[in-house]
Amino acid sequence: MSTKGLDRMFKLTENKTDVKTEIIAGITTYITMAYILFVNPDLLSIAGMDFNAVFMATCLSAAIGTLIMGFYANLPFAQAPGMGLNAFFTFGVVLGLGYTWEQALAAIFISGIVFILLTVTGLRTAIVEAIPTSLKHAIGGGIGLFIALLGFKNAGIVVPYEATLVTLGNFQDPAVLLAVIGLIITGVLMVKRVKGAILIGILATMLLGIPMGVTDLSAGMNFSFDIRPTLFKMDLPGLLNIGEAGVVGAITSVLTVVISFSLVDMFDTIGTLIGTGAKAKMLDENGNLPNMSKALMADAVATSAGALLGTSTVTTYVESAAGVAEGGKTGLTAVTTGILFIFSILLAPFALMVPAEATAPALIIVGVLMMGTLKEIDFEDFGEALPAFLTIAIMPFSFSIANGIAAGLVFLPIVKIATGKAREVHPTVYVLAILFILRFTILPH
Repeated sequence: MSTKGLDRMFKLTENKTDVKTEIIAGITTYITMAYILFVNPDLLSIAGMDFNAVFMATCLSAAIGTLIMGFYANLPFAQAPGMGLNAFFTFGVVLGLGYTWEQALAAIFISGIVFILLTVTGLRTAIVEAIPTSLKHAIGGGIGLFIALLGFKNAGIVVPYEATLVTLGNFQDPAVLLAVIGLIITGVLMVKRVKGAILIGILATMLLGIPMGVTDLSAGMNFSFDIRPTLFKMDLPGLLNIGEAGVVGAITSVLTVVISFSLVDMFDTIGTLIGTGAKAKMLDENGNLPNMSKALMADAVATSAGALLGTSTVTTYVESAAGVAEGGKTGLTAVTTGILFIFSILLAPFALMVPAEATAPALIIVGVLMMGTLKEIDFEDFGEALPAFLTIAIMPFSFSIANGIAAGLVFLPIVKIATGKAREVHPTVYVLAILFILRFTILPH
């Protein structure tokens, strides 16, 4: 397709961007989230799933969701099986509750269908619009800290430590040293306003990692990709089997699993869309993202498709912020990322040799960029500051975007009721607060 055709399709001129910028942004997003291609199969294989098949399912589900996001919603966000959600799939549902991985896939498929219905009826969009502007800005800042922590962790700059929870890593380790060098390179390029700074930083760091022994040029060479072991393997009859628990017990158990998947996915997606949308200045005067319903539909369809292919819940990725930081504003960014996920199937050895230490600096830089949205929050008003702060802080401290949003939505009505401003809170927020309280006190997580 010609440049003019792409301009018309994705409204590039209207959004003050161009083909080159969008493609660079899409490549950047892909590189920063390509780690999921290895991490997701690794986690789900613990649940008994075939590593190679899950790899294929991860590539395909990410491509499906991201291409729908690009062509249908015309937004620059990428999708893939979600971190946290895959851990819940393995350790919470399969190993914790005793479901088979086939039954867990069935639960994810049901949650995807539920999301499609909620999106068609407008309920998911209504939920987004009910969140006050201050919390939307807090979500953006919280995601920035979350992304930065993810970068520090992947770099080995911050490591677990029993006495103080976390501490600095070993800077004599070549991998950690490479990440620090990458952070310096990317930071200098950003200061000098070099176009494509984040992408250049990633590639330069990867190349430096070769002589340092960090970049593995043989990564992925011995994989044979076959999706049949997980394709269409979800077990709906087994999930709904009454068994010894009886009708009520079986229904309750299934509902808790589906609701748990649904709540985490919905607010991970909402948080990412609002947070990265705020950074890209894509939100309207009410703090809402244009085409939000279409973006949520892309997420819902991708979740159901992912279950059919054989992977855990697909969600919108916070790493999309890396592409947005490179200037991505339209669906062409997402389409570029989606195409690269398809090529990952054929070019896995090349796509997967970028080490985490090369992408970690990009995540830290994006975290810096996303903190700017916090200036819109009135921290002098404690009734506004407390829910916003909890939203921001809980995300990195609990390593979950959804948990941070939950904290903000629970404390917002509490402070408003205490100050006699209960009517300022949208009724939807009260419902969500109750659901989150139930989620963390009764439902598995």
